[in-house]
Amino acid sequence: MQKKRMVRAIAAVFGLGLSGVAGASGFQLLEQNASGLGNAYAGSAAVGENASTVFFNPAAMTKLKGVNVSAGVALIQPSYKFSDEGSSNAPAAKGTNGGDAGGIAALPNMYASWQVSDKVFAGLGVGSPFGLKTEYDNDWVGRFQSTTFDIKTYNVNPSMAVQATENVSLGFGVNYQRMEALYKRQAGVAYPPGSNAALNAMVQGTTVTLDATSEAWGWNAGALFKLGSSMDLGVSYRSKVFHRLEGTLTSTNQAVSPDTHARADLTLPDTYILSIVQRLDENWEVLGDVSRTNWSSVDKVAIDRANGSTAQTLDARFRDTWRFALGGTYKINASWKWKYGIAYDQTPVRSAEERLLSLPDNNRYWISTGAQWKLDKSSTVDVGAAYLYIPKSSVSADQRSSGRGNVVGSYDGSIVILGMQYSVSF
Repeated sequence: MQKKRMVRAIAAVFGLGLSGVAGASGFQLLEQNASGLGNAYAGSAAVGENASTVFFNPAAMTKLKGVNVSAGVALIQPSYKFSDEGSSNAPAAKGTNGGDAGGIAALPNMYASWQVSDKVFAGLGVGSPFGLKTEYDNDWVGRFQSTTFDIKTYNVNPSMAVQATENVSLGFGVNYQRMEALYKRQAGVAYPPGSNAALNAMVQGTTVTLDATSEAWGWNAGALFKLGSSMDLGVSYRSKVFHRLEGTLTSTNQAVSPDTHARADLTLPDTYILSIVQRLDENWEVLGDVSRTNWSSVDKVAIDRANGSTAQTLDARFRDTWRFALGGTYKINASWKWKYGIAYDQTPVRSAEERLLSLPDNNRYWISTGAQWKLDKSSTVDVGAAYLYIPKSSVSADQRSSGRGNVVGSYDGSIVILGMQYSVSF
């Protein structure tokens, strides 16, 4: 119970600045620090340059002597602009393109690590590994499928690491996670031709809202291998987390849809990371990353009423995805480093027919840069910036059989990320 209260308190603090947005494909958030942003998160499981390694690979805490604290924030500005290409609403007249469904958000993080003994290390991380928000104008053409979709997660991650041998470190962590989901749309149920026009208008003007939360457990583990004097290889794994979201399904018109308790089950995917850091000389190092996210755990998400009936099924049918990143670091002098990186991030969306209006995702291409300023022997500041190019994505969301229209068109998308991290050791 005490741990649940702690998670709720952290969620309240984070909620002051956080609105869920997806920085990686699907609704995954890679922005768990800003120090890796400049490298497009290449080498994430092998770098271990500050306490944020608690998230990416707890085994790399063995690189951090004494007590280390790291905190930062990423500002994420996504843009999703829809263009109508022949949508048909059932049973309403057409609407607008919905404006820009993206919106700026702040994603904070906090970490600490402690050297318990020569070979044992402990750590704690707080962040948000998954998040998403899309919000359209209320009169847009797809309003019967989605007007607002907002997912937030708050993750508390205590960890341990041990220096098993001179060249091998092992790490393990548990994750206590809170998830919040808010989903709004217009009811839009089609009545037969010739039915009461006033009744049709009343149904179409009704807003239905799902507001649900869940608390669940997961785990993560990793290993770090020192391959000679100039190369480190890291592997890490974060487990699936099963959430049973429970809350209310409410309506602005009780005659159309009475308020009721509701439930939805969602399994967040597990992720594998393989990372490498190669030091070329005293100034240059190269970083690489290959990761796999098993998004197929997100398939059909049913929203069930208290009476056992299904209000709606979100038919995501995600596929498993790969991400590849390559980056580098150049030491300019004793105080400054320059960071850069590129990445390819595969979307879990299979096709235009399976692209949800609440998640108009597509493949993402990263280009990143950043700098690290060493203030003194024990403290550093990292700044980073990334531009994510998202190719135009088509959508053909035909839900006429459920009275929610057929939305046909395309999205122009992009994401800009800015971040800052402060790290200190004692």
